[in-house]
Amino acid sequence: MTEKLNTPETTPETATTRRKFLSGAVAAAGVAGGAMLLSACGDDNTKQMASSGQAPAQGTAAGKTTTWRMQTSWPGGIGLEIFKNWANSIVEKTSGELAIEPFGANDVVGDFQLYDAVTNGVLEAINPFTIYGQSKSPAFVFLTSYPMGMRNPHEWDVFYYKLGGLEIARELLAKQNLHYVGPVHHGPNIIHSKVPIRSLDDFRGRKMRLPGGMVSEVFADIGAKPATLPGSEIFPALEKGTIDVADYVGPAVNYALGFHQVTKYISMGPPGFMSLYQPVDLMDITVGMKAWNAISPKMRQFVEMETHVYSDLHHASIQKADQEAWKKFEEAGTEVTRLGQEDVEKLTRVAIPRWFSWANKDKDSARVFKIQLDYMMSGSLGYVSPEDIRGQKLNFG
Repeated sequence: MTEKLNTPETTPETATTRRKFLSGAVAAAGVAGGAMLLSACGDDNTKQMASSGQAPAQGTAAGKTTTWRMQTSWPGGIGLEIFKNWANSIVEKTSGELAIEPFGANDVVGDFQLYDAVTNGVLEAINPFTIYGQSKSPAFVFLTSYPMGMRNPHEWDVFYYKLGGLEIARELLAKQNLHYVGPVHHGPNIIHSKVPIRSLDDFRGRKMRLPGGMVSEVFADIGAKPATLPGSEIFPALEKGTIDVADYVGPAVNYALGFHQVTKYISMGPPGFMSLYQPVDLMDITVGMKAWNAISPKMRQFVEMETHVYSDLHHASIQKADQEAWKKFEEAGTEVTRLGQEDVEKLTRVAIPRWFSWANKDKDSARVFKIQLDYMMSGSLGYVSPEDIRGQKLNFG
């Protein structure tokens, strides 16, 4: 089926980190915090559990501990620190029923091999940048932010927890014998460069590290020369001159990785629009289906709850660290340049055809994107107008 799109359709505290699950009960404060969080944004099962004031009773079966080996995409910095601290807290929170053995980027497998490592049993679980899932399905391009798409974390929470995104992500990964637990926020991506970037025209001819997929195609459309590299390979590529420009995550992690030593400039969007191309670069928690099914239903609910908690703390902690990192970049002599509103308009014109090109790769991509497009065209956001997409079509068949 082909649908021509001119108008949108009408579409309908942080929980405490030290909750202790002791002998089948959760301390009252932990229950209240978890219930408040889940009733606000949980899926139906966890929301029902939260609204009833109940939390899963945890205890070990015959003293046995299930251990998941979990690798993150974080190669270092505050991101890796938060991940390891969270993973190491799980055994206490579950009274020894579940433990997570954390690994940093490349500790077990390469970043682009994470999904296969779980499928093949090398790891039980992963904490990847969701965009890397595009190797499994083009629809994964729309399960994290993309150029000129949804721009704020809460918009992605609405998509995942109330517009069907969570169910679709789980459906897609179930085909790979994987279970998508939930999204994890960290923040927008920024661009480091050896040369000043003051307009989109300044990307022309520049060798630029990008994550692949739609993001790389959009930058190629404006004249950049994309190179797809995992985060752990960016510093040496900049140091050797293999690339001139690199996109990666936010300032705290990028400073810890030493980008200020090999670049002089940071490029961002206009004030209030930090990243035009990946403003909400999501991660997630994904578990092998065998490992997921091996734990009890109540433990699965606990992991879903903890993914909410982890996302909140992960995002807030990184944002706090980012504020401290800006001062360090300034002291290092790094200059921040910003694109203008005319660049926003130009990049929108470039990005929209790419949206539809990726959405039309298969029916899953089309249905995910259609949900987001209706939301972006709604009165709640208004990012896209009927004129912007005139002549574009979606294929659902």
